[in-house]
Amino acid sequence: MKKNIKVNFLVVGAQKSGTTALDRYLRQHPEIEMGSKKELHFFDHEKNFLGKANYDQYHQHFAGHHSKIRGECTPIYMYWQPAMERIYQYNPDMKIIAVLRDPIARAFSHWNLERERNADHADFSFAIREEKKRCEAALPLQHRVFSYIDRGFYDQQIKRIWRYFPRMQTLFIQHENLKRHPQITMKTIADFLDIADFKDIQPLDINSTKYSTTLSEDDYKYLKEIFDDSIKETEKLLS
Repeated sequence: MKKNIKVNFLVVGAQKSGTTALDRYLRQHPEIEMGSKKELHFFDHEKNFLGKANYDQYHQHFAGHHSKIRGECTPIYMYWQPAMERIYQYNPDMKIIAVLRDPIARAFSHWNLERERNADHADFSFAIREEKKRCEAALPLQHRVFSYIDRGFYDQQIKRIWRYFPRMQTLFIQHENLKRHPQITMKTIADFLDIADFKDIQPLDINSTKYSTTLSEDDYKYLKEIFDDSIKETEKLLS
């Protein structure tokens, strides 16, 4: 392990919002050293914080090259309630990047992912209507699998991030912009990270598969009503 390799920035979410493509783009930049793999899951694992955190274990995922900055991408950090405080204690100067996707589309994509993994055999209608009851098994922690709706309340997560980090250290980008205009979006990220522009970014379409089912009108209306206030608050926060 090399000394003085503190991580400078994190991509913290949201899950199923294009973070895999973003991780790939970031790895192309000569001034950035990314972790040994996507999703290091250091700040969301309770076992890492039962006592004094062992950051040497975290740093083992970085070779310590003479890059200008170091970062990693673990989408659950934005959602996991204790994570931001832990990140702040590790590095109060950390820069935070989050990709936000329409929460209804995100929830449906999340459920499809868990079904493909055989982690959830319930149909989507049942899963979203029984989410609170199904997630009780994880209390007092959050449920990593069945949290289809809960992960979509971005306003709560943004407020939690800003509780620890000033707005100037945070950047929120839209999933659609990253997908349709990656070169422009990566320039915004380069400016935020204070590095040279990314060169020749070729659009990536990763983990984009055709679903075997479609989102029903009833489920869409159900979720729209649930998310309506949160979406408005998120737009207000980021305006």
